Amino acid sequence: QVQLVESGGGLVQAGGSLRLSCKASGIIFSAIGMRWYRQTPGKERELVATITGTGTTNYADSVQGRFAISRDNAKNTVYLQMNSLKPEDTAVYYCWGAAYWGQGTRVTVSS
Repeated sequence: QVQLVESGGGLVQAGGSLRLSCKASGIIFSAIGMRWYRQTPGKERELVATITGTGTTNYADSVQGRFAISRDNAKNTVYLQMNSLKPEDTAVYYCWGAAYWGQGTRVTVSS
């Protein structure tokens, strides 16, 4: 049974930082490309960052230079380090891997 469990969301002031984690089970994690998405009410889910099994990363223009995706294959975990947060980064953040979704973790950035 595949499970993706996110953690690390919360409330932070603009300019602050958060690190999200997504722990995977039930998949051969090291072989799987992982992604972070985010969604706000009334909008489609937006791709934020991707990382391949070998560590190649890619980012949405809106977070380039502020967010960093990484992975620890020994811990079956993917991370999203979010710096210089803006109110427009407020969303529910979802982890994706092997066509499975996590339950989401909420990030709220106050101005």
